[in-house]
Amino acid sequence: MVIARVLILTTLLSRTSTRVQSFSPIFVKAPAACKLDFQGQQIRRPLFPNSSVASAVSANTSSSIRMTSSSSTSTDEKKRVLVPIAEDSEEIETSSITDVLTRFGADVVVASVMPELVCKMSRGLKICADITIEEASKEEWDLIALPGGMPGANHLRDSSTLVEMLKRQQEQNKLYGAVCAAPAVVLQTHGLLVGSGATCYPAPPFRSTMTNPSDDKVVVQGNVVTSQGPGTSLLFALSLGEQMYGKEEADKIARELLVKR
Repeated sequence: MVIARVLILTTLLSRTSTRVQSFSPIFVKAPAACKLDFQGQQIRRPLFPNSSVASAVSANTSSSIRMTSSSSTSTDEKKRVLVPIAEDSEEIETSSITDVLTRFGADVVVASVMPELVCKMSRGLKICADITIEEASKEEWDLIALPGGMPGANHLRDSSTLVEMLKRQQEQNKLYGAVCAAPAVVLQTHGLLVGSGATCYPAPPFRSTMTNPSDDKVVVQGNVVTSQGPGTSLLFALSLGEQMYGKEEADKIARELLVKR
């Protein structure tokens, strides 16, 4: 009887050892689309065979690193928002627009107007865009929102593809906006401001190009929204969200962010 038990135990231990030895972690390389400082570094992810979790993770290992975040809202119901960026765009404004509008439930996509997807922002932060501006031009957008920063705003101004998209937004009476230097450098330059009274970064080189610039932190003029700079970028993004989702939802998200409007 004792011998039988020993044999059974030995068999079980042997099978367990075999299963443990057969497990090996899978190494997934960081996506090549974003050539960041950690390019080539391997991320160690143990994937358990025959696991539903393994299937879910495996299905997503090829996705690119994105600045955007997901929402529980169905894709068919989402508003589509484009945030163009360039070398030396302002990172606080970029992240505020992207973060806040995602909280509203929008599908926010970041597009680079530069040859590369990775853009080094005005204070050194590197952001990897989701797509190029050429790819973005083939799609329709409920909102195009421009961050400021210099000379990032100059790069946005000089992107003929982006300018054509903004003019199409204007012609179709769709929403677009800009913050910091971008209202003066991009929108004013290409005749995309509605009359007078828009706002921008409160510095003479920018204000002098505009007609009767406002001192308000955020100005809404029909389907055009402008704002002053990094410190007003949360208010800017909340105002954009209000235009698409209504004041009640904007006030709710403002409270969650501890922002007074």
